[in-house]
Amino acid sequence: MKTTLARWLDSDVGYSFRTSPMAMIAAAIALICVFCSLFAGWVAPHNPFDLATLELSDARLPPAWSEMGSMKYPLGTDDQGRDILSALIYGARISLVVGLASVVLSVVVGVAFGLLAGFRGGWIDAVLMRLCDVMLSFPAILVALLIAGVGRALFPNAHESLAFGVLIISISLTGWVQYARTVRGSTLVERNKEYVQAARVTGVSPLRIMRKHVLPNVMGPVMVLATIQVATAIITEATLSFLGVGAPPTSPSLGTLIRIGNDYLFSGEWWITVFPGAMLVLIALSVNLLGDWLRDALNPRLR
Repeated sequence: MKTTLARWLDSDVGYSFRTSPMAMIAAAIALICVFCSLFAGWVAPHNPFDLATLELSDARLPPAWSEMGSMKYPLGTDDQGRDILSALIYGARISLVVGLASVVLSVVVGVAFGLLAGFRGGWIDAVLMRLCDVMLSFPAILVALLIAGVGRALFPNAHESLAFGVLIISISLTGWVQYARTVRGSTLVERNKEYVQAARVTGVSPLRIMRKHVLPNVMGPVMVLATIQVATAIITEATLSFLGVGAPPTSPSLGTLIRIGNDYLFSGEWWITVFPGAMLVLIALSVNLLGDWLRDALNPRLR
């Protein structure tokens, strides 16, 4: 019997993936980043957040290939003597977790609201769509800044988990709108099809029809949108951290590392900010390329 992977590779989407070098390269880069982030404790050569191992005498060392560099720190060190390579691996883990969690929360809320608005219609549809219009009238980064700032003011001594929770909610607060509008449009088409009418005639409850029949047929556009939005969520988290309202200082993400390095950019220590910035671009670009490929692969007109 063929394995699940073999069956997927033989499908139309799998064939599109195998014949797209760009998609394969982007997937490989994304998998490497995810693997290093998940197993940072084993992959990273140092623990950059263990204060007992930091040496201030090694602060602001250039990369290993420079004249003053050391092979102990391949990409150099920052102002506190932390290994840049290890900080990138640990920081990428935080950025990926926050980005993925915010997208998952946005998908759950947006799909639920969009499915309900499109299937039920009437005043429920009107209220939810007006709520979407209100949310779209505010810049996403401004709403995220507001929520993150209010959360920090209300819980100044909060635990890191609560701080990350506030950060995830602040990013998701406007992210769900696109999923809701996308699912609503697809549901308006699906609810009038014959299989939905047949389910209604046989006495199937509306909730079961939405969950078992309509939902699987509207998830294609959601998957494409979610893949692309992961990169947007990661960049938003990095922006908030760069502005000082994102990840806690004790667990810096890529945005925090860029902000720290920005203070030394014009003093010659370019590696402190360039490498975190390049890591952020690499992750966002690979995810965006995967989203573009998935959009084309799921479009029957482009097959």
